[in-house]
Amino acid sequence: MYTVFVISVVIIIIVLLLAVITTSKAYSYKHTVDSLEDNPYLNEEDTEDAQKQ
Repeated sequence: MYTVFVISVVIIIIVLLLAVITTSKAYSYKHTVDSLEDNPYLNEEDTEDAQKQ
């Protein structure tokens, strides 16, 4: 009975540590945004309209 309890606690601690490590790596990821001039998905007309505004 105690062995099952100890194994369960160890598994819970491992899962919790992995979740914390994954979350901290996700928050430290640096996101970048392309400028409108470098975006290949916009038509040239769209960028001209955006620059006029």
